[in-house]
Amino acid sequence: MMEPTDFLGANAVFLILAIFVIVSISKAVRIVPQSQKYVIERFGRLRAVLGPGINFIVPYIDVVAHKVSILERQLPTAHQDAITTDNVLVKVESSVFYRITEPEKTVYRIRDVDAAIATTVAGIVRSEIGKMELDQVQSNRNELTANIRTHVREMVEDWGIEVTRAEILDVALDDATRHAMLQQLNAERARRAQVTEAEGKKRSVELNADAELYAAEQSAKARRILADAEAYATGVIAGAIAENGLEAAQYQVALKQVEALTLVGQGAGKQTIIVPAQALEAFGDAFKMLKGRG
Repeated sequence: MMEPTDFLGANAVFLILAIFVIVSISKAVRIVPQSQKYVIERFGRLRAVLGPGINFIVPYIDVVAHKVSILERQLPTAHQDAITTDNVLVKVESSVFYRITEPEKTVYRIRDVDAAIATTVAGIVRSEIGKMELDQVQSNRNELTANIRTHVREMVEDWGIEVTRAEILDVALDDATRHAMLQQLNAERARRAQVTEAEGKKRSVELNADAELYAAEQSAKARRILADAEAYATGVIAGAIAENGLEAAQYQVALKQVEALTLVGQGAGKQTIIVPAQALEAFGDAFKMLKGRG
């Protein structure tokens, strides 16, 4: 029969073994969240990188040395000075987003990831802006951003990092340069206004000249038509005289005299018309000739 002391000792050993098994299982099973990766070391050396889900390791030998987040991160907005090829000092504001894709490289090759990336970006920004003039920096912002993103990706690739975005947020000028550019802009606007005004005046003169030329042409045409009509009338009269002789000429003169007397009689306030005797004779001759023609 087992003594009580022996029974208690057996239970204690069983309890210790159970605790040891439970602890061993808990150390052997590692559940990695979706947003992280675990770096496993064995005796101080890299053993494995555990991805999201349930993973098993050798307890007491393998240990979780690093828990690395693989979420996208944003560096604090950086401000740095740069000088363009035309010696203009600009203040560049940049922003970088990145994520860790290979934790085994990141934890063993670089100590401060954020500081390293920020320093790299600052150097690349200065280098790229130093290859361009100020106008190119202002007008080719997209090209500048693309070049910076490409170079940053190449530089941080050995650190197991992927740069997802690298943007140039703003390129500001110092006060002296901004004032000089503002003066240049105002001068250019004034020049364009003067050119526009001069072109307007020139166009106005051209239109006036065209109008005067058109008026002169129309007046010349009218005089030509009138001259042609008079020439035609003169030709008709000359033809009549040539055909009928003196009688046709006298008829024309008599007709004009009758028209003149008629106009005199139609004048306002003319109650009495004094007609010379010669005019009466001409009037009579005209009626005779008109009657003869009728």
